[in-house]
Amino acid sequence: MLISEQKPIEEILSYLNGEEKVFLVGCGGCAEGCRSGGMQQAMEMKEKLEQAGKTVTGISVIDFACNEQLVRLTLQPYECSIVDSDSLLVLSCGIGVQAAAAVVDRMVHPGCNTISLGGRHGEWHDGERCQECGQCVLEYTGGICPIARCAKQILHGPCGGSVEGRCEVSPDLPCGWQLILDRLTRIGRLDILTDVVPPKNWGVSLTGGPPTVPIKKR
Repeated sequence: MLISEQKPIEEILSYLNGEEKVFLVGCGGCAEGCRSGGMQQAMEMKEKLEQAGKTVTGISVIDFACNEQLVRLTLQPYECSIVDSDSLLVLSCGIGVQAAAAVVDRMVHPGCNTISLGGRHGEWHDGERCQECGQCVLEYTGGICPIARCAKQILHGPCGGSVEGRCEVSPDLPCGWQLILDRLTRIGRLDILTDVVPPKNWGVSLTGGPPTVPIKKR
């Protein structure tokens, strides 16, 4: 089970700045158990967004938002509502946000932070997707996690060492930032990369923080 908690409403509204219509996605699995993304929390979020002048075009609470195929099948009947929306707001762990981003060509905003229990990280069938860092940065990377997908956990752009979209650490791995750039290009939101992103607070993470390079003593 992944533990998640909703981001402050002020932060969520900052993500939606300039947008009028939003589609809400919740999770009936872990997020419902944490009371951060079940149907009750989705309805409460709908009320908050409408009070802020936003139009909620629809709500879908997926049994397990971490399952990409289930997300795809569950959202399919809502295609018209999603197309009519400026973006999706996903109330789930980081894996659920990334699953939604993988199946829709819309901006996907994270509505929750995923909290580490200090144990096994959240994984998809083909690799790790969420390290429960405590301060989700998926808003700034098109719904693809640079902490889980970049071997160097770089948060502010590619390192420049990748070759033909493959990671320089291992050619078997796709470059995480190449995936992010491709995704933002596809949804027409490369402008996000011009935003000034505040430093990440690693103090809320139990994952150990960014990788460090040992300094040799003279």
